[in-house]
Amino acid sequence: MTEISPTEAADLPVLPNAIAAMAGPLAEWRHDLHRHPELGYEEHRTAAFVAERLRAFGCDRVETGIGRTGVVGVLHGQGGAGGPAIMIRADMDALPIDEETGAPYASTVPGKMHACGHDGHTTMLLGAAQRLAETRGFRGTVYFCFQPSEEGGAGAKAMMDDGLFERFPVSRIFGAHNWPGLPVGRVVLKDGPVFAAADEFEITLAATGGHAAEPHRTRDPILAGAALVQALQSVVSRAVDPLHAAVVSVTQFHAGSTHNVIPGEARLVGTTRSLDDAAQDVIVAEMARLTAEIAAAYGMDGAIRRGPKPYPVLVNDRAATDFAEAAVARVVGAERVTRGHPPTMCGEDFAYFAQQIPACFLLLGNGPSAPLHTPGYDFDDRSLTLGTALWAGLVEQALPLQPGGD
Repeated sequence: MTEISPTEAADLPVLPNAIAAMAGPLAEWRHDLHRHPELGYEEHRTAAFVAERLRAFGCDRVETGIGRTGVVGVLHGQGGAGGPAIMIRADMDALPIDEETGAPYASTVPGKMHACGHDGHTTMLLGAAQRLAETRGFRGTVYFCFQPSEEGGAGAKAMMDDGLFERFPVSRIFGAHNWPGLPVGRVVLKDGPVFAAADEFEITLAATGGHAAEPHRTRDPILAGAALVQALQSVVSRAVDPLHAAVVSVTQFHAGSTHNVIPGEARLVGTTRSLDDAAQDVIVAEMARLTAEIAAAYGMDGAIRRGPKPYPVLVNDRAATDFAEAAVARVVGAERVTRGHPPTMCGEDFAYFAQQIPACFLLLGNGPSAPLHTPGYDFDDRSLTLGTALWAGLVEQALPLQPGGD
């Protein structure tokens, strides 16, 4: 467990004793999940871990297998079923990375680790479910949504395609992500675009290979690929409105296998990002045009393929964000809540939920940890009780016992 320095400890919010006492069990749950990471749509052990605890807490219903490996726990407040309903979401999947943290609870699965903190997100929501099941200090229904495959697999869309909101109708949905570099105990949020639309692409240049000593008998895909990489850098600067943030990054260039052969094919792989879904469509169309025209100019065929599950822009609803800001401030203190932070060009499939239901997605401080998606990253255990208190308090304020409390 992360050590707390005196300076940092003084800035952490004071939590209710009952939640502060949960620190040990919550850390044990997270460490167990951290030791056993599972990639998208493989979260069978994780889903069973979650469902077992939700049932033990006394949830009124627990549904599994939603969107393949998703879990939803149903908890009614005082007065039973009926009344308003909200949903809180946590993601469960890990990443295909070899862990290098050296933690005593490090991944036991080669090539897989929780390098994005989803083990922490899952644990915080489980903690809130336990606390709310004990107190039932609200009126209405809260759905605890444990989502699979956020890391590129569009698990949110898979759950929606499986009837998530038809089976569990809600008026608002909330989610959160830990954020390295932001002090533990701090929360930032904003309305409008928060996370970028994210897509992936693969470009194939089919040429005529041959002996490197006779280039005049070939059509060189490496030469054409190099020209295309350069040309793709003009997409954002010349095809996208300069007031719209966008990114085109070529991250892989594969061609050839030996020193004296010009290959017959080259393959470019990368990602596109923007804070406007229309801009994303412009980017894709311009990339397709450049691919076709540059390939033709070099005497070969070119084709571009988009990723199978592009993520839309995550847009926070204004009213939901206004409510979340006030609710979170009551839990952690207004001085620890910041509104209006810049959006990030990272992608987040909570965006699918936000397209259909008024939503707010928060960022929670993870302290001076290694960056997300790196071998040295680890979730800060100090956030476990804080996240538990945050979600429990938000539910109690969104679904108050007395009318007019929201």
